[in-house]
Amino acid sequence: MDSLVFLCVHEVVTQRPLPDIPPHLYPVIFELTFLAGILPVLQDLVATWPFPVLKFQRPVGQWEDLWVDRCCDCIQAIIQAVVDHGCRLRMLDMTGIPDDHQQEFQRHRTSGHTGVSGAMTAAASPQLRGVDVHADVVVDGTSYQILHDALQTGAAGPLRLKCRELQALCLSASQIVTLLESLDPSWLHRVNLYFINLGLTELSVILPHLTRFPELRSLKLWNITMDVQHPTPESANRLRCVARQLGMLPSLQELNLRSARFNGSSSLGPHLSLFPPASDLQAPLESLNLGYCSLIPDDLTFLSQSIHAPALKSLDLSGLNVSQGLLEQLQLLLEKASASLLYLDLSYCHIADSHLAVLLPTLLCCSRLRFLGLEGNPLSTAAIKDLLQKTLELPNLHLVVYPVPLDCHTLDPSEFDSDFFYESVDEELFLAAKAEIFQLLENSGRTDLVWTDKLESLEDLDDSL
Repeated sequence: MDSLVFLCVHEVVTQRPLPDIPPHLYPVIFELTFLAGILPVLQDLVATWPFPVLKFQRPVGQWEDLWVDRCCDCIQAIIQAVVDHGCRLRMLDMTGIPDDHQQEFQRHRTSGHTGVSGAMTAAASPQLRGVDVHADVVVDGTSYQILHDALQTGAAGPLRLKCRELQALCLSASQIVTLLESLDPSWLHRVNLYFINLGLTELSVILPHLTRFPELRSLKLWNITMDVQHPTPESANRLRCVARQLGMLPSLQELNLRSARFNGSSSLGPHLSLFPPASDLQAPLESLNLGYCSLIPDDLTFLSQSIHAPALKSLDLSGLNVSQGLLEQLQLLLEKASASLLYLDLSYCHIADSHLAVLLPTLLCCSRLRFLGLEGNPLSTAAIKDLLQKTLELPNLHLVVYPVPLDCHTLDPSEFDSDFFYESVDEELFLAAKAEIFQLLENSGRTDLVWTDKLESLEDLDDSL
């Protein structure tokens, strides 16, 4: 932190009260004061902020860890400054940062505050407008009541929570509905329901409440569980109802059904009727995740014939077992999606050299492809090197995640087991194979292309799209 800019900022922030600061210098002073964790100065900056919007910028690289360490204390100080000073801010954009600030929304509710927080009462009075706080919220059983109470404060408080993304962990359907009913309908873009055993009954309760969000673009429903072993007229009708309700989401672009389980059936099978009927859809899906859904050939055929296939930009079929008669249908689906596909994840799909040889011509037709995931597949070093050389012709390809080559394992290839993929790796052989792959890539001159055996972070993935 010994740059000229920092030294100049340090000279400014050591003065209290702050000297007059030109408006264009506020953002850089704010950022460096945040990193330094100088809370009183941070509050002074917020109190005199000259713009209607203050957006947190999470840094990358050398400052990221420091920013995360400072984040919670700095957020508390900023929210306190907004409440106490009734500043000019109209919007505080906290999207993309940790959700620890939820505690602060609860702590600064307008009722029951006196003394120092008396200024907050003034902030809630008619002559002073409140501040919209845009945030991505993660909620579980522990934080549910905190978030619920913060949302109930609503327009009466100095802070109005506008949720862009709602991630619910292990909540009941009734709790999810209660939160959805409390959210501002104009801001919600993404809903992620994780680790919840959602059945048709729960889905039919939750989905009608999503139709009030016109900007909802992404819906993730992990671990759906449906009993199709003993279907009844009632369950069939409920399934059709769920499909219609999905179709009533006008802006939906992404649907994630990862790890959907259908009791009594080994596949999504005939129950791909869960997808909204074409007649109900406002537009086809652009992103589809069916990872580990135990799909069968009919499922892939259904998808390749649907209106979604030609529009897909992102397709995740992780865990698909191509050795069980799925290769031809997978190839057909990729052909239909080839003109639009940017992201393709085929990790742990039991793709051997012979399968890759069949798929390769189709992959080369995906001219816009930017990410290809092949982790956990039983491919040889020779097949991986051949893939690298041939995919160099894909101009937009930026990131490839390749598997540990099959010939770098201590087990016999016939004993391959994806569940124990990394437990039998011969590190010396693997290092030699990695060196060969790296040399091929270096010789290609494609400095924009990354080949790795492990995705280091989600940021790497985001950068590739």
